[in-house]
Amino acid sequence: MDFPTRLLLLLEVVELGSFTKVSEQRNVDRSVISKHISRLEEELGVRLLNRTTRSLSLTAAGNEMVNQAKSLRTLLSNTHRLAQNYHAEPKGVLRITSSTLFGRQHVQQAVLAFQQQYSDVDIELRLEDRVVDMVSEGFDIGFRIGKPKASSLISRKIARNRLLIVASPAFIQNYGEINTVEQLESLPATVYSGPGLLLDTFSYVDDNQEQQSFQLKVAYRVNDVEMVTKSAVAGNTLAVVTAQMIEGEILEGKLIPIMTHLHLDDFGTFYAVYPHRDAPIKTKLFIETLKSIIGAEIPVWEKQIPHFEQMYGRQ
Repeated sequence: MDFPTRLLLLLEVVELGSFTKVSEQRNVDRSVISKHISRLEEELGVRLLNRTTRSLSLTAAGNEMVNQAKSLRTLLSNTHRLAQNYHAEPKGVLRITSSTLFGRQHVQQAVLAFQQQYSDVDIELRLEDRVVDMVSEGFDIGFRIGKPKASSLISRKIARNRLLIVASPAFIQNYGEINTVEQLESLPATVYSGPGLLLDTFSYVDDNQEQQSFQLKVAYRVNDVEMVTKSAVAGNTLAVVTAQMIEGEILEGKLIPIMTHLHLDDFGTFYAVYPHRDAPIKTKLFIETLKSIIGAEIPVWEKQIPHFEQMYGRQ
């Protein structure tokens, strides 16, 4: 590892917060990371980090070196990006991050199609349900719900993602037809719950065109969106899901859309986000590949729900 690489390693340690997290991400022993930082300090002749058994903190010199490392990272990133735009065909490594379910369902398909056409591009796909720092973690493209707020990232719309309310035939047989918001709020539901996030309240427009909301009676909280759908299929609870979460469950009769007269607000939109407006050709081509798989106007997941365009106030 040369001097510039060690300097970038210092930046990675600071941004991730510990040697351990860097070693886990790079899949190397923690002692290797520590040795390289010590070597960097020897080369510069100054201490960069104050180390304790529980934390790391930057010295004044370390803070200056981190600023230099950020400039170096930007310079290298821009240099590679500009060079890639002169390639007739995309080359190099394309690093992608996506939410787990969307990645499994659609980004993976795009990866396979892209690799068949552009064999000189190596791809790394990271699936995780958190907001990733695209720049500091070195990703070329991210796929997420909602347009980033107060961000320097460039956003490109991929597809809409609308809500529906579902229950299994067994659930409906047990509790009867569900026709009112009061009934809906009184029945057991499965909801998504992650760190600092509980999706149990949803908005709709009433007959007077006024904004209202309903709150589900939470019987089961889970931090995996696939489990929300599977729980509803099992018949113990109902669920509010996005159309993208539905695969064949409605076509197969395992789930039934309910309360379809309710004018639900949309959940959000899938966006591709990337660090630079003048993105490399590999980034642009991958986004086009994904959009061709999902569909231009009506996303492919809505085709799994018969007559969806007539439900939830959308006709």
